[in-house]
Amino acid sequence: MALAATKVPAATVPSVPELLSRAEKIGAIARERASEFEKARQVSSDLVDMMRELELFRIMQPKRFGGFEYGYDVFVEAVSKVASGDGSTGWVFSLGAVHPWMIGCYPDEAQHDFWRDSLDTVAAVSYAPAGKGIAEDGGYRLSGRWSFASGVDNATWGIVGGIVPLADGPRPGFFLVPKSDYTIHDDWHTMGLAGTGSKTIVIDNAFIPAHRVVTFADMLTGTGPGITVNTNPIYRQPMLAVVPHCLVSPVLGMARGALAAFIEQVGNRTTRGAVAGGNNRMSEFATVQLRVAEATASIDAAQLMIHRDLRETSETVHAGKIVDIDMRLRNRLTHTFATKLCVQAVDAVFLAMGGSALGLQHPVQRFWRDIHAASSHISLNWDAVGTMYGQHAFGLEPKGQY
Repeated sequence: MALAATKVPAATVPSVPELLSRAEKIGAIARERASEFEKARQVSSDLVDMMRELELFRIMQPKRFGGFEYGYDVFVEAVSKVASGDGSTGWVFSLGAVHPWMIGCYPDEAQHDFWRDSLDTVAAVSYAPAGKGIAEDGGYRLSGRWSFASGVDNATWGIVGGIVPLADGPRPGFFLVPKSDYTIHDDWHTMGLAGTGSKTIVIDNAFIPAHRVVTFADMLTGTGPGITVNTNPIYRQPMLAVVPHCLVSPVLGMARGALAAFIEQVGNRTTRGAVAGGNNRMSEFATVQLRVAEATASIDAAQLMIHRDLRETSETVHAGKIVDIDMRLRNRLTHTFATKLCVQAVDAVFLAMGGSALGLQHPVQRFWRDIHAASSHISLNWDAVGTMYGQHAFGLEPKGQY
């Protein structure tokens, strides 16, 4: 029997324009404090608390726990609004806001554990199966180290990948772990996305109840146990068809932010160099105009692909159909190619800025470093995912996760 849960009346659910306005407000603050977060190597707790107060982590959260159950299309645009101000802040918000969807796929009891103390709980995650559970009565003992846990300083739960010893054999899955059961190893010193605080979670022989575990196989096919109590079709979407948007949407926002900063900075700037001729307006150079056009077209193409995939995936599950391998791999391809397009956009404007963009206070150089750091994530790696898609196109067994 499902446990009782709090349900927020429909009248309290903010509209999409209102949520995007709130996200834009966070992005504007993040833009002013980006250098601060980079030096601190984490987004400040007060800004994460403001995200909570503005209910931004509830976008895809189950209504049973005060959420709004909007789709990934709204999520992507909200994250992009924040990331257009600062890439690290957008990344931290994105990872925090995607996991209420994932928790909604866990068993009902785990959902109650997660939202018992607050309806604005935030989890940090490290998906790689870096630990191995040992079966124990009622659950598992877990130990290990999980790197790249973005936003972990402001999280109260962790989701970590590991091998689950099930009756029919070991399988990869995800363990839900409270902050009291792990420590944080501060090893995040990077040239890009420094403000994400993506440190390492360390667990030493913690007991994880069986209800706080989901298998990777169930998440891949959109059949997590949570769908029996959260009946909105958004929870039946295959994990890798949609969750990587938590990485792509900050990338999209960074590209938008870099282009906006470039236009703002270059619009009234005059040259000083002898080669280009002193006192000429940069905006009048054809090469600069072309870089703006190239960046705009690249960003437009990326967002069109992203929203097409989200729309078609949503339509499929709402029609009660299965998201097949063709669509899942198409979505994975888009995740990486859209990233490639956004990196291309930022490269175009960064190189057109000249020496003025080299100062550490300049927003374009930070976007350039951050977006290259983001594109190094294995889930956004063009060679890995592109090869997997090509194997499928030739009728071969794809070597990878989709």
